[in-house]
Amino acid sequence: MGNRREYDIAFVGLKPGLHEYHYEVDDKFFQDYKQTDFSNCHVKIKLTLEKNTSFMMLKFEVGGNVDVVCDRCGNNLGMELWDEFNMVVKLVENPDEMNETEEDPDIYYISRTESHLHVADWIYEFVSLSIPMQRRCKEEEIGGPQCNKEVLEMLKQMESANNGNNPLSQGLEKFRKNIN
Repeated sequence: MGNRREYDIAFVGLKPGLHEYHYEVDDKFFQDYKQTDFSNCHVKIKLTLEKNTSFMMLKFEVGGNVDVVCDRCGNNLGMELWDEFNMVVKLVENPDEMNETEEDPDIYYISRTESHLHVADWIYEFVSLSIPMQRRCKEEEIGGPQCNKEVLEMLKQMESANNGNNPLSQGLEKFRKNIN
């Protein structure tokens, strides 16, 4: 991965208290990471760092837009992102041991001798986590101009062909009737 100094925060010289950083990431930022399942990324990150004596509290606010593929019709779908993530970074003598045994993913340990905090990996992770697992057009948009009508028609045909013929769906229908 290339040297990305713009994502390093020199926290040693910072006074205790709140400090704010702003980052803008696009598709170029994600090239150094594994393949992503989105494109046309335009995301802004506001990072608020609260420095204390032996720890730092970080709050990442993620906002922007990405294009994803709709799970239903397969066409591109613009998605607006907004999310918040909090991290606690603690300064310790044995950060590797502590990180291995820490069960809380929102706590990270660094050495007391460190002078910089690299936030690019967290930005990558938090942008990726801001994208919902299910990526579908809204119900009122189904069949609209952005949808792939051929795929939607094939889904309807498959659904009607499977209704009543599949023993599994018959068993599920019995179960559904017992619940109501």
